[in-house]
Amino acid sequence: MNQPTGLVAILRGVRPDEILAIGSALIEAGFPAIEIPLNSPQPFDSIERLAAASPSTCVVGAGTVLTVDDVVRAESAGARIIVAPNADQDVIAAAVTRGLRPYPGVATPTEAFRAVAAGAISLKLFPSNAVGISGMSAWRSVLPTNVEMLPVGGVDEHNLAEWAAAGAGGAGIGSSLYRPGDEADVVGRRARALTHIWSEAERNA
Repeated sequence: MNQPTGLVAILRGVRPDEILAIGSALIEAGFPAIEIPLNSPQPFDSIERLAAASPSTCVVGAGTVLTVDDVVRAESAGARIIVAPNADQDVIAAAVTRGLRPYPGVATPTEAFRAVAAGAISLKLFPSNAVGISGMSAWRSVLPTNVEMLPVGGVDEHNLAEWAAAGAGGAGIGSSLYRPGDEADVVGRRARALTHIWSEAERNA
């Protein structure tokens, strides 16, 4: 199995003029992946700026990727991961063909198996509070062992350790980490708390 993804920062609404400061705070806090949703202001500009400035320890990706054209543009901007709210097989295949890592959104076992058949090995459980920790555990017993699952939607400092203990390969953290207008130092403080929780959970696994 590929290296587990770990924590993914979801910066929905971030602007190009603030991406480097916020991205730096996340990288310093130990986040291994940063997602810039495509419904943010000038998202490809933000992806390009952050990808050019990020070390090899942090991968930059595009979120809310809905079309193959989005995949192509995201790759050109420097994205290495492709995150979607749904499990579009064309988007998954386009990402895999280009050597990118897709994270299709799934909410049922049927969607999960279809995403895996299309080439995905990382599944975004979305919304994760609908699937639940018990649901993820049940899926893990039937999906291929090389498939990792990442809860997204409602994951925060209060339940992150539970998801990790249940076998999540990572988690997407959105509004509990960043909201439009948040300063970089505030985001960094939240990020450090989350990476500490995740590291502790990994040690206790």
